[in-house]
Amino acid sequence: MHALDVLGDPVRRRILELLADGERPAGDVVDAIGAEFGITQPAVSRHLRILREQGFANARPAGARRLYALDHDGVDRAAAAVERYRVQWGRTLDALHTEVARGARDRRRAATTSHPGKERP
Repeated sequence: MHALDVLGDPVRRRILELLADGERPAGDVVDAIGAEFGITQPAVSRHLRILREQGFANARPAGARRLYALDHDGVDRAAAAVERYRVQWGRTLDALHTEVARGARDRRRAATTSHPGKERP
């Protein structure tokens, strides 16, 4: 699963927001997410499993509880993926900006040539 697919789900994004504040018991995550999204404990557990398997969260046993924490490796992978898109789109948008500016310049020249007494802006 691609890092952005993991983040594409609002429930998983919310779980990551909770974990960003620090380590939390699974029960607290289930209670918060269940109340907010109206989903069951098994559904929240499935999202937690996906986050663990994809490297976004870690779990450790603490007696009878499981404590979940944010795994920064997954977050870093997602940030790198977004950065690749940002760079790609940045170049594309820069090229578009150049073409728009070139078209505006050509229209100004054409307007000045067709109206010789008109000053250029």
